[in-house]
Amino acid sequence: MINKERILDLFFNLVRIDSPSLQEKEVAVYLREKMEKRGYVVREDKAGELSGGNTGNLIVHIPATGEGDPIAFSAHMDCVQPCLGVEPVIEGDLVRSAGDTVLGGDDKAGIAIAIEALNHLEDESIAHPDIYFIFSICEESGMHGAKNMDTDLLPAKDIIVLDSGGAVGTVVTGAPAKAGITMTFTGKSAHAGIAPEEGISAIQIAAEAVSKMNLLRIDESTTANLGRIEGGSVTNIVTDSAILTAEARSLYDDSLDKQLKHMETCCADAVQKIGGEYKFEYEISYPALHVADDSAVLAKVEHACKNIGITPRRGPTGGGSDANILYGKGYNALALGIGMSKVHTTEEFITIESLTSCSELVAEIMKS
Repeated sequence: MINKERILDLFFNLVRIDSPSLQEKEVAVYLREKMEKRGYVVREDKAGELSGGNTGNLIVHIPATGEGDPIAFSAHMDCVQPCLGVEPVIEGDLVRSAGDTVLGGDDKAGIAIAIEALNHLEDESIAHPDIYFIFSICEESGMHGAKNMDTDLLPAKDIIVLDSGGAVGTVVTGAPAKAGITMTFTGKSAHAGIAPEEGISAIQIAAEAVSKMNLLRIDESTTANLGRIEGGSVTNIVTDSAILTAEARSLYDDSLDKQLKHMETCCADAVQKIGGEYKFEYEISYPALHVADDSAVLAKVEHACKNIGITPRRGPTGGGSDANILYGKGYNALALGIGMSKVHTTEEFITIESLTSCSELVAEIMKS
């Protein structure tokens, strides 16, 4: 049986350790000590050094006690702000934060679940193949841990990422690619009261462009959003520069490309109408995730669900995770719903039932 008190104790210890993105060292030290005390080899890569953080990803090897292909389980150590001084409380079956912070179940619940699943196998002397834990950094700030992971430290090709919402049994089989976008509009400054006709307002160009853009929900697989507008100073100067930052996501590369071209066309048309100049720049932050219907790791997960009486549910999500990056690196990656709710808000919570039942599921997946 999964030990409810043990997983809650571990989860509470983890969420009480401050770990905003790039500052995960204290969590890494805690996990390294816990794993090395049990005799496991823990390696740290250079992802922290490469991304400006204070620790790298931890990769833990649990040697096989039985047959089967190696398998890895991944969860990230960082949390979104506000995440300093988290104090978890129990209300009935719910675990939430006592104060004005997130809980940090995203993704310390994933870490606790993986470790408790392993504890269960050891308690019951259940055989398992080589298992690897990936405790990654900087997932919330751009998945820099996964992007900079030393793949030589991870011989397993099948990776299950314990970092998604949805009830236990949810299997994320699709997740969108994301493009980060910067649109820079350049006009011409002039005195707004004496000679406004000599100026070209960058804000006006931006407004014209945005007014023509298809945004938010584009179709069932594609979204786009403007996140920030910067520009201007005093009201008596015609603004000569405005910068918009945005994103676009899609499950399909051609749809993402179509949306990016549409947004740039709106910028070009605005300049044609009002004057000035524009620059449209974007970077693909992470690739789309597509898990094939005949995926062996998908079959393994669904078989494990059925073995413990859980009905598996496949489906896409609108958010990205380390699974996107790992899939793009050639791993057989998918993400599991672990029951966390209202993540990235101070109302975040997870049920004790989710923690224990997901631990049971992960232990079933781990078995030889």
